[in-house]
Amino acid sequence: MSLISQSTAVIVMNVRSLPRRFWMSAAMVFASAVVVAILLAFLAMAKGFETTLQSAGSPDVAFFLRVSSGAELNSSMSNDQVNLLRNAPGIASDENGPLVSPELYVIVDGIKKSSQTKANIPLRGLGQQGIALRESFQLTQGRMFASGTNELIVGQSILNEFEGFELGSEIRSGKNSFTVVGIFTTGGNVFESELWADSRVIQNLYNRGSSYQSLRAKLTSPDNLEQIKAYIENDPRLNQDVQSEQSYFAEQGQGLSYMALFGRVISTIMALGALAGALNTMYTSVSDRSGEIATLRAIGFSHFSAFVGTMAEALVLAVIGGLVGSVAAFIFFDGLSAATLGGSFTQVVFQFELTTDLFIQGATLALIIGFLSGFFPAWRAARVPVIVAFQNGR
Repeated sequence: MSLISQSTAVIVMNVRSLPRRFWMSAAMVFASAVVVAILLAFLAMAKGFETTLQSAGSPDVAFFLRVSSGAELNSSMSNDQVNLLRNAPGIASDENGPLVSPELYVIVDGIKKSSQTKANIPLRGLGQQGIALRESFQLTQGRMFASGTNELIVGQSILNEFEGFELGSEIRSGKNSFTVVGIFTTGGNVFESELWADSRVIQNLYNRGSSYQSLRAKLTSPDNLEQIKAYIENDPRLNQDVQSEQSYFAEQGQGLSYMALFGRVISTIMALGALAGALNTMYTSVSDRSGEIATLRAIGFSHFSAFVGTMAEALVLAVIGGLVGSVAAFIFFDGLSAATLGGSFTQVVFQFELTTDLFIQGATLALIIGFLSGFFPAWRAARVPVIVAFQNGR
C-alpha cells in the first residue's frame, strides 16, 4: 500500500472515531469557535468604523483646516481667509463662482437609545454648496432647511441610534432650539452621523461672528493640491493645512485601529488557552487510539501515516470550530449598528463589517490552533511502539 493510501486510511479511521471522544472533541471545537468569533468581532468593528469614515472622502475635494488643529472642532478661520482661499488656483467654479463650502462644527447633546446615556452629536453649519459637494446626499423624508431659520435636517444614522430626532421634533441645545424638518442619507458614511443647519444661523446662535472652522473646495483635478499648498505658503495671511477630503478621513479612520490590535491581543491570549485545551484533547485521542496505531504499525503502516492521521484530526476539529465561530460572528455582528467617539469627540455611528479578508484571518487563526495542537500529539502517535499492539491484545 502506498504512503498516500496509508495516510488516507488512517485519516478516515481517525475522523470516524471522533464520536467516541465526542465531549473532548466538542470542547476543542467550542474553544476554537469562541476565539475566532471574538477576533472577527473586533476586526469587524474596526473595519466598519474605517469604512464609514473613508467612504465619505472624495479625492477631488480639498479640505482646509487651521495648521496643527487636527480636527474641525479645534480649527478656525476668518471670513477674510475664506475669501482668500476661494481664489486659490485649481479650485473649480461654475456660473455662480468658486465651488467652496465654508462650514461650522458645534456639539449638541443626544441620548443613546441603547443605553439612555448622553453623547456628543455634531451639528454642522453649511449652505447649499456644502450639500452639493456631498454627492451621495439624498433627502429621504421631509424637506431641506430654509436659510436664515432655526431648522435642521438629521442624518439617518442619528435617527436610528438616538432619541428625539424624529421628523417634526424640537431639538434644544442650551438656549437654542431647532426644528427637525428633514431626514437625509449619504450612503451610510460619517456624514449620516451629523445634524445639518444653515451656517449663518449657527454663527449667530453660537456667537461665532463671521468665522468658520473648515472649508471644502471642489478641485478641477486632484493633482492641484500642490498648487494650493504653494498658494497658502506664499500668503502670510493664511495659516491653513490642506489635503484631500479622502486623505483626511483616512487618517480619522485610523482612530479605531487600536480595536483591531486589541482584538488580536485578546484573541492571542484566548488562543493560548484554547491551544492548551486542544493539546489535551489530542493527547487523549492518541492515548485512546494507541492500540489501533500500534496495530497499524505492526501490519506495515508507516510512522508518517500515524503522524498525518493525527494532524488531520486536529485540523478537522479546528476548522469546524473556525467555521462555527465565523458563522456566529456573521449572524451576531455583521451589520450591527454602534456608535463611538470620533476624532472631534463626537459620536460616529457605524456598522460592523465582516469582509472576506477578515474571514480569511479567522480561518488562519483556526488553522494555526489546529496545527500547533496537532503537531506534538502527532509526533507522539508516530512514535507509538509496535509492542503496544500485543500488550493491548493480552
